[in-house]
Amino acid sequence: MWSFNHTASNSPIFSFIGIPGLKAAQIWISIPFCLLYLLALVGNALLLILVKAEQTLHEPQFYFLAMLALTDLGLSLSTMPSVLAIFWFNVHYIGLDACLTQMLFIHALSSVESGVLVAMAFDRLVAVCAPLNYTRLLTHSAAACLGGAAVIRGATLVAPLPFLLRTFPFCGANILSHSYCYLPDMLNLACGDATFSGVYGLVFVLFTFAVDVVFILASYMKILATVIKLENQDRNWKSLHTCACHLCTVFVFYLPLISLAVLHRYTQNTSPILFTSLSNAYLLMTPLLNPLVYSLKSRQIQAALRKRFWVQRVIAGE
Repeated sequence: MWSFNHTASNSPIFSFIGIPGLKAAQIWISIPFCLLYLLALVGNALLLILVKAEQTLHEPQFYFLAMLALTDLGLSLSTMPSVLAIFWFNVHYIGLDACLTQMLFIHALSSVESGVLVAMAFDRLVAVCAPLNYTRLLTHSAAACLGGAAVIRGATLVAPLPFLLRTFPFCGANILSHSYCYLPDMLNLACGDATFSGVYGLVFVLFTFAVDVVFILASYMKILATVIKLENQDRNWKSLHTCACHLCTVFVFYLPLISLAVLHRYTQNTSPILFTSLSNAYLLMTPLLNPLVYSLKSRQIQAALRKRFWVQRVIAGE
């Protein structure tokens, strides 16, 4: 999959730049990167185990959380090979097929995560605005359908992209500005007319992230309007507190994504270090922070963690 001899094949070879200007220190930079990846993997795996093991977490909102954790695990595992290959083995080259495969997983999983965030927004909308109908509207099967729809949408819309990119010649230096394969990056390196692929990429963004952001904003406008009408101030606070975890997750996911997209599309001669920082924040900080946010803000998750920790201490005879 990885190419150490990039002249041995006629297939296009792409080069990662890593972190510009810090090549001499990359072995030291790899230490915090490895720790962050490890924390992201452990945190999301722990969330999956908790949701599966704890009967009290067998509710739609925590099923969506499990889907989010599974997606974050996929995103971490999709980018980890290229990032750690740069830092550990000084491998800066990747073949076309491997690059397209990584790009497919990154964009598909990002779309799925966006869809799961919409499902979570709908969950909070029903919980706050129609609490009496919550169990009727958000059943286990309804949660499965919403999660399945996010997966199908992501896979369907992203699937044509690798085939479109394979039709173009790549005849330049093919230097990628990130530590992984990213669609706008690859389109910029194509030698042929990539107008159609660029338009398709824009349509993909509009039908996933743009639509999702609009729905999430509309949901929270409705939630806020409902909370304002409540006469009991304590109930107002409790209603907003149930949305805090989801709101934090939305900001953590969309802010780096939107910033990176704007830099690619509307700026020229941007600092490579800025590109690298945002790209790593986009696909590393989200899987890292989501488990932390829910561990600190969700009372049900905290209770499940305390219960598991107590059980382990009892088993150990402490």
